[in-house]
Amino acid sequence: FSQNWIFFFTEDLSVVSKLSTPRLREPKVAHRQTARLGSAIKLPCPVEGDPPPLIMWTKDGRNIHSGWIRFRILRMGLKIKEVEADDTGTYICKATNGFGSVNINYTLIVIGETKYLRPRFTQPAKMRKRVIARPVGSSVRLKCTASGNPRPDIVWLKDDRLLTEQEVGEGREKKWTLSLRNLTPEHSGRYTCRVSNRAGEINATYKVEVIQRTNSKPILTGTHPVNTTVDYGGTTSFQCKVRSDVKPVIQWLKRVETNEESRYNSTIEVGDHRFVVLPTGEVWSRPDGSFLNKLLITRAKEEDAGMYICLGANTMGYSFRSAFLTVLPDTKPPITPMFSPASSSLPWPVIIGIPAGIVFIFGTVLLWFCQSRKHCPPPSAPAAQVLQSSHRPPYRERDRGCVAPSSSSSNPDKDCLSSMNYEEYLAQQQLLLSQGGPTVPPKIYPKIYTDIHTHTHSHVDGKVHQHQHIHFQC
Repeated sequence: FSQNWIFFFTEDLSVVSKLSTPRLREPKVAHRQTARLGSAIKLPCPVEGDPPPLIMWTKDGRNIHSGWIRFRILRMGLKIKEVEADDTGTYICKATNGFGSVNINYTLIVIGETKYLRPRFTQPAKMRKRVIARPVGSSVRLKCTASGNPRPDIVWLKDDRLLTEQEVGEGREKKWTLSLRNLTPEHSGRYTCRVSNRAGEINATYKVEVIQRTNSKPILTGTHPVNTTVDYGGTTSFQCKVRSDVKPVIQWLKRVETNEESRYNSTIEVGDHRFVVLPTGEVWSRPDGSFLNKLLITRAKEEDAGMYICLGANTMGYSFRSAFLTVLPDTKPPITPMFSPASSSLPWPVIIGIPAGIVFIFGTVLLWFCQSRKHCPPPSAPAAQVLQSSHRPPYRERDRGCVAPSSSSSNPDKDCLSSMNYEEYLAQQQLLLSQGGPTVPPKIYPKIYTDIHTHTHSHVDGKVHQHQHIHFQC
């Protein structure tokens, strides 16, 4: 037990030994800083410690907080945007943890020609809504954030009466936003912010209306939902605005015609009609105390046309309002499908495979026919006899078959050439013409080459024979 106690004690000592007071990470820091008018500057605070210290900034003894609009406290410094002449002063970064603290002092000097600028509102988007309605017990914030050179002052008035600091709030930065909490009917009125400096003055007025709460059923305000027309396939929406003391339940219904009841699983009966409950989106709470919900209709079809009802309900009752949707007819012509699934009982692989097989067989036959046309047809028996019995010169014995061309690169099977003299060609043609009737052989249409070869032969007995050969391709 004593050994365990000593072990834990030494562990605690090692942890304590790691803890330290805040210290500067960078010993040399320029304590005098200069910034030009209208520029931005960052004052560093490079401190460290264990545990990490808490950083606080002050200017001339006043704490800098998030309400200082142009000042932003960063993890390692203070950033000032759009430096003004009034930003000149002494800034202190104070880092503190449970073991001590350390301060870093800066003196900021703003230089540059001083230009007087008329006040202007820096957040006009947050000031667009000037008429505000709130129920009793709620709260409202009126903003009048502005800038200028020199920095302007602001005062608040209610119905032209100057409000006191207690009514506005303490602190210079808080004056730019007037907060009214736990509203009562006495808070209703006109609130004006008046911003001024030596260059000029601006003002803005808000009208606040505090509504007395009553335990009553919801009230549909405005004119929505309204009758709407949409193109076939288009997108449209209905919206419903409900005022209620508590958050109401907003539901959309669509009237079901007599011939459409079978299309829906469940319907409800209201009076003499039946309705179908539609999916409802989120209910938004508006700044004026009302509640808003929208019904979105996409890819509108003919069956979407009809009467729609917005129903707002709470524990005290309900209110509703109806509107009609008209869907224009489709102007596009209907697309007729090329293959109707109902007209064929064959599966789609068979439907695709049969045409593909026919194309394949036809292609194979065509390829075989083209290859067979390239071969020379064998001579017929009568033609061979004519060639044998026809007059031949005694000096040469002719070949009865086709003679391949002399070029070694040609293929005899694919490019068959025959060589014969002119007398043999005429004898062959006369024999073919003399044979008629059903046994007439097919005609041969040779392709005559443009070149005619002349051969001259000399014999021992002194005779000279000259022959012309016409070469043609089968």
